[in-house]
Amino acid sequence: MDLILQLWQASGLYQITPGQAVMIGVGLALLYLAIARRFEPLLLVTIGFGGILANIPGVEIATGDGLLYLVYTVGIETGAFPLIIFMGVGAMTDFGPLLANPRTLFLGAAAQFGIFATLLGALGLSTLGWMDFSLKEAAAIGIIGGADGPTAIYVAGILAPDLLGAIAIAAYSYMALVPIIQPPIMRALTTPAERAIEMTQLREVSQVEKIVFPLLLLLLIALLLPSAAPLLGMFCFGNLMRECGVVNRLSETTQNALINIVTIFLGLAVGSKLQAEAFLSAKTLGILALGVVAFGIGTASGVLMAKLMNLLSRNPINPLIGAAGVSAVPMAARVANKVGLEANPHNFLLMHAMGPNVAGVIGSAVAAGIMILFTSS
Repeated sequence: MDLILQLWQASGLYQITPGQAVMIGVGLALLYLAIARRFEPLLLVTIGFGGILANIPGVEIATGDGLLYLVYTVGIETGAFPLIIFMGVGAMTDFGPLLANPRTLFLGAAAQFGIFATLLGALGLSTLGWMDFSLKEAAAIGIIGGADGPTAIYVAGILAPDLLGAIAIAAYSYMALVPIIQPPIMRALTTPAERAIEMTQLREVSQVEKIVFPLLLLLLIALLLPSAAPLLGMFCFGNLMRECGVVNRLSETTQNALINIVTIFLGLAVGSKLQAEAFLSAKTLGILALGVVAFGIGTASGVLMAKLMNLLSRNPINPLIGAAGVSAVPMAARVANKVGLEANPHNFLLMHAMGPNVAGVIGSAVAAGIMILFTSS
């Protein structure tokens, strides 16, 4: 009898707390969204499973000398994993649409307004006494508005490591929900005639332009804003490997095997921070609420910037592509194309939307550098 009692007291069912049970449910919900609904499966599967492991009582895999804790320390605290993923994203990115229509850079820049608006919003809530966010925490939360998961993780790891789990979940959840969140905002801010605007075919961009651009971009931004150099540098390096044509093996490895391996460990490490005692708090709810507001503002800012540019230009652009200024590559561009086709079946906006989409990645890296620069001191 004593043996049975001892076994029962050592079991997870005996030791589990209500908070841990809730977080295991959250992990299962993330797995459902990834598997059944196809929402960002590459990351939500790993994050959800890591969250389940982190909340099983008596399992030290996410603490002490556990595997997930060590992975988090090596890959997240050092910032290595987000930077490697940025290199992979760069290797998969085509700057051609941006170079063919440089005006779309302004759309990507405008979409970053959501980041700074959310920073002010988080500080405002803290001033009112509704929340308790420090300047560093508010800056890390604001990055969610860029809809760029690796950037959000990188900044949170530097400025607000205690909020990393909530920020990562918010960032990737809203990235996955782009097809649901963005279309109503896009339709509300545009007329049927604006959504039906057809854009002229993009010019062909030479290989020399594609090789020179990442080098010029890195030197220009890094020399002006060194704190943005790590993210932007890895992004440009990955893109240079893609475009130079002499290191195809390295480029293919970066685009496939390397980014896949890092994605697995990044997701598990982020999931390990979904421990009940850290995640179930008023701050987490505040982060989730501010995150969706940030994403909405970023989407709206890109669309409104496109409408403003049309007032000042003889060559109109479809305002829908402004919504692709957030960094959710390439999902935001696909959503812009889908909404455009609904208004005009001959309206193919995908390649046009990739311009602001890529510009948004650059913009979020620059915004991250600004946040780190002004809040780290």
